[in-house]
Amino acid sequence: MISELTRRETLLLGAAALASTIARPALAEEEPERHGMSAFGDLKYPAGFKHFEYVNPNAPKGGLFSQVGATRAFNQNFLTFNSLNIFILKGDGAQGMELTFASLMARAEDEPDALYGLAARAVQISPDGLTYRFLLRPGIKFHDGNPLTAHDVAFSLKILKEKGHPIAQQLLRGFVGAEAPDDATVVVCFAAHRARDVPLFVAALPIFSRSYYAARRFDETTLEVPLGSGPYKVGRFEPGRHIEYERVKDWWGADLPVGRGQNNFDILRYEYYRDREVAFEGFTARSYLFREEFTSRTWATRYDFPALRDGRVKRDVISDDTPSGAQGWFFNTRREKFKDKRLREAFIDAFDFEWTNKKIMHGSYERTHSVFQNSDMMAVGKPRRMSLPCSNHSAARCPMRCSENLSFRLFPMDQVRIARCCARPARSCRRRVSSSRTASG
Repeated sequence: MISELTRRETLLLGAAALASTIARPALAEEEPERHGMSAFGDLKYPAGFKHFEYVNPNAPKGGLFSQVGATRAFNQNFLTFNSLNIFILKGDGAQGMELTFASLMARAEDEPDALYGLAARAVQISPDGLTYRFLLRPGIKFHDGNPLTAHDVAFSLKILKEKGHPIAQQLLRGFVGAEAPDDATVVVCFAAHRARDVPLFVAALPIFSRSYYAARRFDETTLEVPLGSGPYKVGRFEPGRHIEYERVKDWWGADLPVGRGQNNFDILRYEYYRDREVAFEGFTARSYLFREEFTSRTWATRYDFPALRDGRVKRDVISDDTPSGAQGWFFNTRREKFKDKRLREAFIDAFDFEWTNKKIMHGSYERTHSVFQNSDMMAVGKPRRMSLPCSNHSAARCPMRCSENLSFRLFPMDQVRIARCCARPARSCRRRVSSSRTASG
């Protein structure tokens, strides 16, 4: 006998029937597996590649590398540190802590933004680009020997969005959520109209141990060494003075394509100085072994000490082939005095870059002609007619005085909102480095 359906059951069946007539959403698990990803689509390295071209896969292991750190992220400080938690706003984080954590994917330094599998062996991406399904490798683990699972990945992404550094929270605005249907799969969902690089940022974030932070607060400063899974772990340190990282000799990622030929030094050491002059003197006394110079006056006048003259210190200028960045003056065009384009034009014409570079900057700087200087997107030569900002393509009638010999005029000033394109000097796209000789790997 067939029982009578209640009104509630009838409504539920009707809703199910309606849902079945609607096209199913794009599912990432139905898509092919990818070994890497890029916002631009193309990848330099094919599936199954052995190592990055810029590394020596047979590089020897060993030795010590020491430096005053030249880069920082989140709450890291160039001058001191009082915390080993670099992923929150509080405290001054120690440089190098990112080396102690693994991520889903690792960046290729010879491509604009490409990432290849590290903790994740592959990724599946739904046709609408809103669902990424990361498939984890077997055998990956934290430094205490416990397995690293998809549940740790999902926890890490959620905690960074909820309690991480404001920069991380801002970049994760397009991240909706992450779930782990099993230990080897994490499904990451993104918002519609997200920035195209959000999945890349997510895949490069550190993976934390869910069980470790079950008994600890994530959003507190601490000098307790956190549990990581990267190629290095924290060694000796003295807050505000130095910190060392020891290579994990049995690291699970050492022989992967993204790890082969890298992380060769047994010890990485970061030195801290409160004063630039003291830091320079520390280098001349061999208190650390590598220094990247950022002051043109020092580069031009101070590198003449005995160790350099007799060859114990090597000095070089290395092209890094990356967008150069710039230094300059930025005008607040919301202020009445700077709204007049002619005034901003006058500042441009009045600035004597050549004299400033020669007399003050010791000839170390080069003129910037594009907001994309030293990249494939940099404008070169005269603008084409279709590129001019004025619809009539007439330089004489153009209120912005489009000059055919200035390629930076491709960008209307009101859009850029600053007079930086020709008024600023920019550091050369070269790195000035010096290093002491040492027996190291």
